[in-house]
Amino acid sequence: MMDIIMNISSAVFLLIGSFLCVSGGVGILRFPDLFTRMHAAGVTDTLASAMILTGLMLQNPDGLVILKLIIILLMTLFISPTASHALARAAMINGLKPMLDKPADHEGGMSSKT
Repeated sequence: MMDIIMNISSAVFLLIGSFLCVSGGVGILRFPDLFTRMHAAGVTDTLASAMILTGLMLQNPDGLVILKLIIILLMTLFISPTASHALARAAMINGLKPMLDKPADHEGGMSSKT
């Protein structure tokens, strides 16, 4: 019975992690500028990898494998946000500005000059 619960829990974590990977890829394709794309990639990279690694930990009860996966998870949780911050800072220093708002003329797809 416990084995079935572990397999179902593992499958749920792996499916959530896979969904987050796909949604991050869609965000990278759909978002308009570097900063929003980087946010999509950074958040999904961190959260998706945490979900997938947790699912893998539930799959294998061996202590050494779990220890290695925990080390990988901790490294990912520290390195990914730091790398995203460094990339955003380098873009800002080099003069790339975030896209803030569109002009009022383009909202709704209709021009106010009719």
